[in-house]
Amino acid sequence: MMDYTAGTEKLKQDRAKKQMLWFGLISLCMTFAGLTSAYIVSMERKDWLDDYEFPQSLIISTVIILISSLTIQLAKNAIVQDKRQMGTLMLLVTLVLGFAFVGFQYQGLFTELTSQGYFMTGPSSSITTTFLFLIIAVHIAHVIAGMIALITIVINHIRGKYSKEDHLGLTLGVTFWHFLDLLWIFLFLLLYFTK
Repeated sequence: MMDYTAGTEKLKQDRAKKQMLWFGLISLCMTFAGLTSAYIVSMERKDWLDDYEFPQSLIISTVIILISSLTIQLAKNAIVQDKRQMGTLMLLVTLVLGFAFVGFQYQGLFTELTSQGYFMTGPSSSITTTFLFLIIAVHIAHVIAGMIALITIVINHIRGKYSKEDHLGLTLGVTFWHFLDLLWIFLFLLLYFTK
């Protein structure tokens, strides 16, 4: 059995930070498990829509977030190998891709769905579109949190905080970004194939 009180103060703090991230990720899984369970159960309703056109922007955003997962991993690999310029470039590319992802998600909801006459609330809404708006908006909120973490990583990297031996903040940020990517893939597949 592991002794969590053993080791240096830095080792204990690093261990605590990793555990906090995993507790956060587990709570996010539970949140989205609840939302997707409610979505699946609601599909049995008689007023469930299945004839709307799935927003193409959501497909584009899926490709973008997959690419961003690759670029953030390349950034981490470069930084750990002390290739600072490549690391900075890949972090900035990931940040731009994050903005693009949010932009296409917003377009899918607030341009493509609304142009079909579907809204989150009001007389033109349905339970289906309310779930679409809610699930996607909650994920967008977490991607924005990931982008804030990414901006922090960029600043810390420029300040020379990360090295081959000490890059916990970078690792935690990359793990969170990959989690957001996997979460969106799951949500996208659910929303797309249950349309």
